[in-house]
Amino acid sequence: MKNRVTVYGAGAAGLMAAQTLAEAGVAVRLCDHRPHAARKFLLAGRGGLNLTHSEDIEKFLGRYGPARSVLEPAIRAFPPTAVQSWSATLGQDTFVGSSGRVFPKAMKASPLLRAWLRRLQDLGVEFQGSSPWTGFSGRPTVLALGGASWPELGSDANWCKTFSDAGVRIHPFSASNARQRVLWSEVFSNRCAGQPLKNISVSVQGRSVRGEAMINRDGIEGNAIYALSHELRKSRELVINLKPDLSSEQILARMEKRRPKDSRSTFLRKAFGLTPAAIALMAECKAVAPNDVRLLTLGAHDVRRAISSAGGVSLTEINPDYSLKQFPNTYVVGEMLDWDAPTGGYLLQACFSTAKFAAQALAAKINAEASLNP
Repeated sequence: MKNRVTVYGAGAAGLMAAQTLAEAGVAVRLCDHRPHAARKFLLAGRGGLNLTHSEDIEKFLGRYGPARSVLEPAIRAFPPTAVQSWSATLGQDTFVGSSGRVFPKAMKASPLLRAWLRRLQDLGVEFQGSSPWTGFSGRPTVLALGGASWPELGSDANWCKTFSDAGVRIHPFSASNARQRVLWSEVFSNRCAGQPLKNISVSVQGRSVRGEAMINRDGIEGNAIYALSHELRKSRELVINLKPDLSSEQILARMEKRRPKDSRSTFLRKAFGLTPAAIALMAECKAVAPNDVRLLTLGAHDVRRAISSAGGVSLTEINPDYSLKQFPNTYVVGEMLDWDAPTGGYLLQACFSTAKFAAQALAAKINAEASLNP
């Protein structure tokens, strides 16, 4: 039956749902309120298109924090290795970088997207741009309308009001994987903006993450900061360890060897190999030792410029197959759901997996009904 299922949202999750439904023999119409598909997906490709991560699955699942129990069945059913295989079927082989992240060899999104859209066309998926979702219809529908970051590319979160008006609980969107704002002194900002802090450890509320950070004119960002987005929504204090490979005892021992004739900056450079930016950061934060640099942030940058967003449809509002409890013919996937994850491939992986899991459940339901009513 033509257009038996409509998928709204032509981003990563929507495209995966459409492909899965079509491969199961279901006629699909794919709609988006923008004229073209996957604009945010293309933006993600500017950084190489980090599809997923190669780490152990248990460690991988732990990245999703409180949302793990809801996401785990979908990710186990379509794990990182399956994402790599799927990419290869579109002619885009992948490789594992030194950090364990998985990228297409082309290191951009456009070749993968072109191949993906051709695959959908070959499967008979009808794409209809400039066609927004207008509300719950009762018909079989997959919603992949996105979160609240980069709204001009499609995910503007305008759907939230319709959900709230229908009694579906929505958690307000907030920035995730975003720059943390800091009120630097003018001297420090002018001197150090654009400078990296490499091989550091950052702690918030007792949780520590190893990685890198970048000093910006109005804040600090980078993978070590992004990974603590959840904690930074509850606490504004960062503790930076500029020498995480040294124990507290080793740092203290080196600190005690400072000679009176050495300036502070000269001593820190010689004793710890700190960069000028790291030394300036210690001075800015009035830190005594490099393993205890305390920084008070002003909160995350605007959600509209965050890599991703936290918030969305409460996980208590959905069934295990990602259908809404109040509207069981409507399935909600991807960043519409209230889960949060750091960068590193975890974002796209959960979008792919939830979309595929929901689409498989809906296809099975439709095909079962068709067999009973030929």
